[in-house]
Amino acid sequence: MPPAVTADLYLVHCLTNHIQQKKAEPMPFEKFDLESLDKERRKAIAKSIRTINVEELKKLGEEIFRYADDPWRETFFRFIAENAGATFHHAATSDGVNILYCRDQDKGMWFLPGSGMGPLQARGRQIMKEMITGTH
Repeated sequence: MPPAVTADLYLVHCLTNHIQQKKAEPMPFEKFDLESLDKERRKAIAKSIRTINVEELKKLGEEIFRYADDPWRETFFRFIAENAGATFHHAATSDGVNILYCRDQDKGMWFLPGSGMGPLQARGRQIMKEMITGTH
């Protein structure tokens, strides 16, 4: 089977497990948009944002992306490796979306365990900067 088909099948498996465990709809990439953060999500981000070191990030990655062939695992760990030595911030929304932001490099990503991940766009990075500096 081609690797893309295997990854797609695995993603379907992960999504199915997530839905069964959480009894919630998965959040496709296009639905998570920091542009349209509601007050509840903003409050949760402001309350949960914190500096996170590389060891904690790796531990978080091992917990969330348990399988070596998880298509998102490589992306997560590559993000950490590409920004080694930088300061990372981690936050979570009220509906379980995790956000990682590297202010030093002005790069970030979001992920919903068992569902998907993507890069933080310009507005999302701006919101994270504001949360970090307390100017939100």
